[in-house]
Amino acid sequence: MNLFWFLPTHGDGRYLGTPQGARAVDYTYLRQVAQAADSLGYGGVLIPTGVTCEDPWVVASALIPVTENLRFLVAVRPGLTTPTVAARMAATLDRLSGGRLLINVVAGGNPAELAGDGLFLEHDQRYELTAEFLTIWKDLMAGADVSFAGRYLRVESAKLAFPPAQTPHPPLYFGGSSPAAHAVAAEHVDHYLSWGEPVADVARKIADLRIRAERFGRVLRYGLRIHVIVRETEREAWDAAEALIRHVGDEAIAAALRAYAQSDSEGQRRMTQLHGGSRDRLEVAPNLWAGVGLVRGGAGTALVGDPQTVAARLQEYADLGIDTFVLSGYPHLEEAYRVAELLFPLLPVSRTAGQTAAEPVFHLSPVGDTGKVELKAKTG
Repeated sequence: MNLFWFLPTHGDGRYLGTPQGARAVDYTYLRQVAQAADSLGYGGVLIPTGVTCEDPWVVASALIPVTENLRFLVAVRPGLTTPTVAARMAATLDRLSGGRLLINVVAGGNPAELAGDGLFLEHDQRYELTAEFLTIWKDLMAGADVSFAGRYLRVESAKLAFPPAQTPHPPLYFGGSSPAAHAVAAEHVDHYLSWGEPVADVARKIADLRIRAERFGRVLRYGLRIHVIVRETEREAWDAAEALIRHVGDEAIAAALRAYAQSDSEGQRRMTQLHGGSRDRLEVAPNLWAGVGLVRGGAGTALVGDPQTVAARLQEYADLGIDTFVLSGYPHLEEAYRVAELLFPLLPVSRTAGQTAAEPVFHLSPVGDTGKVELKAKTG
């Protein structure tokens, strides 16, 4: 398994839906989270994108020099930048980081937010544009002299002066639950990311994507974006889940539902449908908890339980063919350590080349414990 972590560039804290215990986003804190993920052996970090987040390209550029092996999954937004400019940015950051760049292609979003950025296309049109964007971007990264005239994009004799470090380009990650999104994924990307839906629902998406990709003679890899609330016992884990939304009131839930309703994202619709704005039944599948999505857009589910249970649930997704898990937890600094301490010894965690040269030994200080616990990390 490739286990990634998350950089909370939109804010962090112990609770959702309240300023109580909130942490300001600043360079020092983001550096702490990134360096913790790097030293603990996470393969990479996802940097979110949107008007409420710090710019992911600037954040990645600032944190690459203070990390060693960590890879950075950075968003490219077709329609908000041109494919040639995006290619130059990606090639530069990939070279200067020694090949530590991963690309997260984001075609979706809230139409109101996109309008603020000057993009006024309908849902399916954005995915059509994304297909044209990736056609140009991939050819440029492969060293071609590109002339292209499509419905949305046109370039003439475009060329990339300096190639990326990774061949033919940094791996492309992509998420989306609509037929239009699946069509783009099947033809263009390397890794498809799903949010944390019940296993059977994720299985159906993967089955559809496999059929679509086969038509192009392609094989995709698959990932899961999900929160984790893991504690030494089941009771402690569920208590922590309830504590996370302790300050979430009905007004906050109603406001979130109104915001979600403005989105044309099929993935967001599916996340919202899991909880329906109700606290009555947030465990929507065994150990799959939808409480995060009550007030947080995007990935809104968490796996909750003791280490053995959470590891078993992750394995259920792995059995579908998922090999990358983008995890997160509140607050992200402490939870990076907790997840590494409790889950890594139970999972076949993949390491980067720099981390597998010698068998790594992690000295973890569990949250609330002043003693050090030595854990030998599993490799494979």
